[in-house]
Amino acid sequence: MLTKFLFTKIDNSSLIVFRVIFGLLIFLESIGAIFTGWVRKTLIEPQFTFNFIGFDFLQPLDGNGMYYYFVLMGLFGFFVMIGYRYRLSIIAFTLMWAGVYFMQKASYNNHYYLLLLLCLIMMVLPANSYCSMDAKRHPEKQKIWMYSWCKWLIVFQLLVVYTYAAIAKLYPGWIDLSFFKVLMGSKSAYPLVGDLLQLESIHWFMMISGIAFDFLIIPLLLIKKTRKCAFFAAILFHLFNSVVFQIGIFPYMSLALCLFFFEPETITKRFLKRKPLYTAAEVEKPTYYKILLLIGTAYAIIQIALPLRHWFIAQPVLWTEEGHRMSWRMMLRSKAGIIEFKVLNHDTGKQHSVDLNAYLSVKQRRVIGSKPDMIWQFAQRLKEEYKAKGYNISVFVTDSRVSINGGPWEAFVKPNIDIAAQPWHYFSHEPWIHPYKKASK
Repeated sequence: MLTKFLFTKIDNSSLIVFRVIFGLLIFLESIGAIFTGWVRKTLIEPQFTFNFIGFDFLQPLDGNGMYYYFVLMGLFGFFVMIGYRYRLSIIAFTLMWAGVYFMQKASYNNHYYLLLLLCLIMMVLPANSYCSMDAKRHPEKQKIWMYSWCKWLIVFQLLVVYTYAAIAKLYPGWIDLSFFKVLMGSKSAYPLVGDLLQLESIHWFMMISGIAFDFLIIPLLLIKKTRKCAFFAAILFHLFNSVVFQIGIFPYMSLALCLFFFEPETITKRFLKRKPLYTAAEVEKPTYYKILLLIGTAYAIIQIALPLRHWFIAQPVLWTEEGHRMSWRMMLRSKAGIIEFKVLNHDTGKQHSVDLNAYLSVKQRRVIGSKPDMIWQFAQRLKEEYKAKGYNISVFVTDSRVSINGGPWEAFVKPNIDIAAQPWHYFSHEPWIHPYKKASK
């Protein structure tokens, strides 16, 4: 049964068309990051970036190096699109994108994480076996089929993403519309639709449809009778997100992934008219099937378990952010933070407030107040800076407050603890964070 499910040969039209679109989108993502100023604001202008803890070796290149870095990424994305030295190109892009992802958190986005996972998946899929420069250069390697596991790996990943995204939305701040009031308040100046987005009826519609879409979109795409209606709903949903929230390539990537739910005949007829349709449906276990099952099972366990880790941490993830990243907690809450650091110089006995403007970019100052890991990292940086000057210091957070979804400001970091002297707990709660008084939110 499992052999038939995973190793039946099926037509590969969906994968081939997706590769072209995927390559185009990662090319646009790379080049667009330069022209929109994302590279400059996120990686060049800041004095330092808040990398993922443990990835301190990942630092932006000096000068204009990051511009060249993204141009090279764009080139690899273009090679993926045309299928030129595909395996080398997708591996190179994946490594470079992983570098960008792990070297900065001020612009963290779940969509960036999804792109990294899709890159890893595309590394193992035979996406260059047809309609590619590789197939043209080596006709003997051309194929019109793929194993069915290639399709179901994509479907599984999407099911994980949307299901966890739906579950995360089932909390009071989403259901009582407080999140939407804050989120849409920032869109009031939009021409034509700005006032419309402030209506409570629109907020109710977005709340209900958001949860329903995430829970139902994958099952409805899998069912033939509901597939077209589901795809139409996906078009409306993702185009709305693209226009209103301006979230880059993600809406279009999501629509492209719908290719894996449609019949090969439909895809071939619309996009690959010269391609023969594979219909033999042979079952054949490849020589690498044991390794595939082992790696695939490990990957599935990680993807299912990783978003659950915050349930094993004492305080709510909505408050502490512990377990938030890589958990598909998307478009979920609005947080604002106020923070003040003070340095106590033990050698001179003097203390002073830290001018964050002298250290952090505008974007970094906007997010550091509500992110414990960034607070800890900044304290460590201050400690290293003063240590280099020969001073022994302690770093305290004397004023720290956080507001969630426009709610009341609550004390966040305990003021009597030397943050610079604290170890970082990768898989447990940081004791220097105040408990959340409104945990039900």
